[in-house]
Amino acid sequence: MSGCKGGKKPLKQPKKQAKEMDEEARAFKQKQKEEQKKLQELKAKALGKGP
Repeated sequence: MSGCKGGKKPLKQPKKQAKEMDEEARAFKQKQKEEQKKLQELKAKALGKGP
């Protein structure tokens, strides 16, 4: 049995450098924020209506 008891540690992944987001990623995030905001507004409106 070759095992985990050998004392070797798994290699660490190098940290990713913070890159500038390309325009597509920026547009996608903006779209998600807008949709989230709309959902919050609709939810608040739905809670406001009562029987």
